[in-house]
Amino acid sequence: MSAKKRVAVVGVGTMGAQAAWRLAARGAEVVGYDRFAPGHDRSAAGGETRIFRSAHFEDSRYVPLLQHADALWETLQHETGRELRRLTGCLLMGPTAHHQMATALQSIAEHGLDHEVLDADALAKRFGQFRIEDGDAAVLDRRAGFIRPELTIQTAARRAEELGARIHRYTTVREIVPAGSGVEVRTDTGSERFDAAVVSPGPWVNDLLPDLPWEVDVRRLLSAWYVPTTDAWFGEERPAFIRTAPTHCYGLPSPDGVSVKLGLSRALHRPAGDPNHLDRTVAPEELEIFTELMGRYMPDLNPDPVRLSVYMEGYTESSRPLVGPLPGNSDVVLLAGFSGHGFKLSPAFGDIAADLALDGTSPRPIDFISTQDRTEA
Repeated sequence: MSAKKRVAVVGVGTMGAQAAWRLAARGAEVVGYDRFAPGHDRSAAGGETRIFRSAHFEDSRYVPLLQHADALWETLQHETGRELRRLTGCLLMGPTAHHQMATALQSIAEHGLDHEVLDADALAKRFGQFRIEDGDAAVLDRRAGFIRPELTIQTAARRAEELGARIHRYTTVREIVPAGSGVEVRTDTGSERFDAAVVSPGPWVNDLLPDLPWEVDVRRLLSAWYVPTTDAWFGEERPAFIRTAPTHCYGLPSPDGVSVKLGLSRALHRPAGDPNHLDRTVAPEELEIFTELMGRYMPDLNPDPVRLSVYMEGYTESSRPLVGPLPGNSDVVLLAGFSGHGFKLSPAFGDIAADLALDGTSPRPIDFISTQDRTEA
């Protein structure tokens, strides 16, 4: 980078806060814009905990990116002195023949990940709160645990500001347009020119970029918290967990040792509609799937939830995110459609966005998620 670049970050949330940090760390002049403020609960980043894991059951090509994210999580914690992530392990459970479990085992073998395979007896002895069925496998990913999402976003944004970034809170970006050799960011209070922009609008991607050539399906995400009836959930080992099939679900024991958070996959979420008017009311019938899952796999959770929260996530057809230049405007770097897999990888994607905004390329292996020559087959 021969001269200091001015870079806008539009959306200072999960991805944008990390991008602002990585850009500012490289000496760029960074200006962020958020329609609310970093760490808000109105999109995908909420619920106090998210899962970090090293094994990947969607595509083993994510593992090098997870390893880069892993190192950056450590860096951000060291720079700020905040515990943003705690490594407690993560149990992956599901039918051995299911493609996601096969992919997870493939990623573990290919990259030599620290893990342990547990049979039914070993699982019952160490993690008696779970049930598995005939034909299931249980794999403990040791380099895994939970992330604190709201704290992470606020911490990354604050670190960016310490390094010189400016963040315009409660400022909605209406348009991003080409302007000579850069871009112009327009808000209700005026416009400003930049050499490049990183655009990470979360569930507002279709509002801000209505002509995007790929569909981002924004869905309403429900998390529910349940109190255990035994002490098994809060013993010496407190892993996060994911069940791949027949119903994909995940969960995390809460850091305060009181409840267990449960969540579901894309197919079980309904469309969000207008992201500016998210329906946060949870109907009783929406909880039936949670009750069924607990009865079958986690019978010592009291089936009456003590807390419910509603968020939004954007999904692409392939479930692979959109990372790279915006078609028709190479000065805009798009980060969108993370399909529920983004938070654990967010420092890596923020660093990749900084690569692309400052240098036009990244050394990271992103061909399979890049917006360049992208199809959604």
